[in-house]
Amino acid sequence: MAFLRFQVSALMPVPPERVYRAWLNSRSHSAMTGGVARVNARVGAPFTAWDGYIRGRTLTLEPNRRIVQAWRTTEFADTEPDSRLEIRFAPHGAGTRVTIRHTHLPPHGMIYRQGWIDAYFTPMQAWFAR
Repeated sequence: MAFLRFQVSALMPVPPERVYRAWLNSRSHSAMTGGVARVNARVGAPFTAWDGYIRGRTLTLEPNRRIVQAWRTTEFADTEPDSRLEIRFAPHGAGTRVTIRHTHLPPHGMIYRQGWIDAYFTPMQAWFAR
């Protein structure tokens, strides 16, 4: 099976440590995306986001720089393996460039490219700007 991949990025108007902390905090993650999240800032910990639509576990944490997760949605077939999500946080002026590298996606996986923009980047920019 050939796996799909893509990369998207956006600027956030706050420093990397603030975005990183919010991503790994259930209350902040829920507030910045608009969907309920259960997140734990621990390698090996399971997580859910967007009211249970997304789930997985955290594989790597590099504080304020990088998060790697095994990731899937309710649209994945039971026979499809988890995809791999890498979130990078890089200083950019007074803010942060957040880059999502999503790899090992099944054939329907390109739908998530626009999903990251609409369901994460756009509401995150508004939440951090307030």
